[in-house]
Amino acid sequence: MSVRIHTDGSCRGNPGPGGWAWALDETHYASGADNPTTNQRMEVRAVIEALRAYPDGPVEIVSDSTYVVKCFNDRWHTGWLRRGWKNSQGQPVANRDLWEDLFALTIHADRAVTFTWVKGHSGDRMNDFVDVLATAAADAQRGVSVRPN
Repeated sequence: MSVRIHTDGSCRGNPGPGGWAWALDETHYASGADNPTTNQRMEVRAVIEALRAYPDGPVEIVSDSTYVVKCFNDRWHTGWLRRGWKNSQGQPVANRDLWEDLFALTIHADRAVTFTWVKGHSGDRMNDFVDVLATAAADAQRGVSVRPN
């Protein structure tokens, strides 16, 4: 059985102060901040931090980021790696540093990680929860953490 973790990223300006968040549920979650950054960087960072918090066993990441979800479900990463970190237009892949970290935790790791897309701001309780956490982290430029012992 996999652990289901919701993730989200937020940015006030692009670039600007940003925040990321993940939540297993409303009692186990974490968030953090970075500045300057972009929304896409915070979306990827949220997944990295979630997988670092839960390093063992299968994980389902639930995200409203098509950038993150399509990278895996549409196998963008396969082309990026085959082309030497170039996108389909021949340009360097944006946020390569974070993608390399994330790939080490997913495609290069000995664990099952799946990605599910959820529409943002659509009433999904946990997606709304991580959105609030990420936005608060971006605004305050600091995060919170409530994790199991």
